[in-house]
Amino acid sequence: MIDKTFATALEAVADIGNGASVMIGGFGTAGMPDQLIDALIARGVGDLTIINNNAGNGEAGVAALIKAGRVRKIICSFPRQSDSHHFDAAYRAGTIELELVPQGNLAARIHAGGAGLGAIFTPTGFGTLLAQGKETRHIDGRDYVLEYPIKADFALIKAQRGDRWGNLVYRKTARNFGPIMAMAARCTIAQVAQIVDLGVLDPEAVVTPGIFVQRVVQVERAQSPAVAA
Repeated sequence: MIDKTFATALEAVADIGNGASVMIGGFGTAGMPDQLIDALIARGVGDLTIINNNAGNGEAGVAALIKAGRVRKIICSFPRQSDSHHFDAAYRAGTIELELVPQGNLAARIHAGGAGLGAIFTPTGFGTLLAQGKETRHIDGRDYVLEYPIKADFALIKAQRGDRWGNLVYRKTARNFGPIMAMAARCTIAQVAQIVDLGVLDPEAVVTPGIFVQRVVQVERAQSPAVAA
């Protein structure tokens, strides 16, 4: 019997080790798997490469990972905002490496990683510092930059509901990067608000099929994974 459910967030992230590359879903705080991130912090692993849309907000989520000194490198499209003070401090201190990727390119490169593409050509970034040292081509009257796929050891994503096979449905814009990250990681871990019986989810509403998900954990919104363990 296929059953991908885990009892706690801590158990779900138990094999994420030092030096791992981890995709984390979310657009700002929308769709961010806070409990899985808290569990990762509780485990004490470090030297992580994090792929996320931004570099953390306030004190929670990715910002908390950076504050704890667990992130060696971050790949993101929006590293600075009014409450990204933990990233700012780490970057100015030289303790974190930044790879800046335009948002469309970030999504396209992650999608390429999940789709098994060798590389993509994109017009975004051509003629800027982001294209320095990269191959460029003139195709059909337009200039393009060669970009390589982004993959990861793990993806931590958040969905509204899931079943024990790992099929997922999302809540509105909380969907954002979750589906493509699930495709591009070796092991995808999804936190959901509710695990339902097989057959409850409308197949037409399933955005991420279970083939792309290895672990599912149900968490309460106000509950910390450390407490849940």
